Amino acid sequence: MTKQTAKIRVRNVHHPGHVRYVDPEMYEAMKRAFLRVLPRTSPGLTAAEILELLPIHLPEKLFPGGAKVGWWAKTVQLNLEAKRSIAREKSSPLRWHKT
Repeated sequence: MTKQTAKIRVRNVHHPGHVRYVDPEMYEAMKRAFLRVLPRTSPGLTAAEILELLPIHLPEKLFPGGAKVGWWAKTVQLNLEAKRSIAREKSSPLRWHKT
């Protein structure tokens, strides 16, 4: 498999067994940024707070002008939840923190 066709496998906490394959460079950049902004403890951050903080931690060449930040953030969030690297708090609005 060439570097151009290699993909990263991601899961969705809401759909066990469902697997999707995504661009590894985009995924890893978002994962680094996501984990950088997320706190280690409760009360965590809301989705809106996370989306507000992410762009300054993302490479402009991959996310020009913040393009596709929302889709990639959700993909990473669901995958990290499935792997239990982050936790969703039972709050309103929902909040997440590292585990």
